[in-house]
Amino acid sequence: MSIVLTPFARARLFPDAPRRNTIQNCTAEAFERRLNEEAPLEVLEGYAPFCRLHVHRNWTSTRCMAVPITDDNRHLLHSAYEARSTDELPVLVRWFEGVDPPVARYLLPILYSAGQLEKEGSPIDADWGVVGCLYTMEPAETPMAPITMMRNAVGVDEGGSGVPLDRAAYQQSVAFWQEHANWRG
Repeated sequence: MSIVLTPFARARLFPDAPRRNTIQNCTAEAFERRLNEEAPLEVLEGYAPFCRLHVHRNWTSTRCMAVPITDDNRHLLHSAYEARSTDELPVLVRWFEGVDPPVARYLLPILYSAGQLEKEGSPIDADWGVVGCLYTMEPAETPMAPITMMRNAVGVDEGGSGVPLDRAAYQQSVAFWQEHANWRG
């Protein structure tokens, strides 16, 4: 089984201008090599048959991506309409600024099959392509953000995957993300 970083993931996880909330102390090439050489601790099924997550112990200094919202940090929340690429419509997102999350214990690369990536107009020369990565304290998936679920449901033409909305998964996501937010460094 071969794994590559998609251009989408490479730009988000290893940006040209380094940010504190991306993968730290590791190059894109070293990350890709490690995913191909080291067996994951566990493989989790993703939200659709073409998606899976590999659980790896964090070998970097990358910090957890989700931070609990408390009365002490609520004033540090920000929001704006943003698109992840020029092809997508902007959506409302929120994040913390000025927080210092703990170093994650696990990295969970999110993989899409080559067939799905071709369907989305992003063909790869491998079996699986990394489309993102979760940085967590537990070897478990952080719920996909509600807006990401909505984007996926609207289809490939709008930057999604074409997977219909799962109401129960959406409600779980809302419950988690009402109490947590990502952060930016």
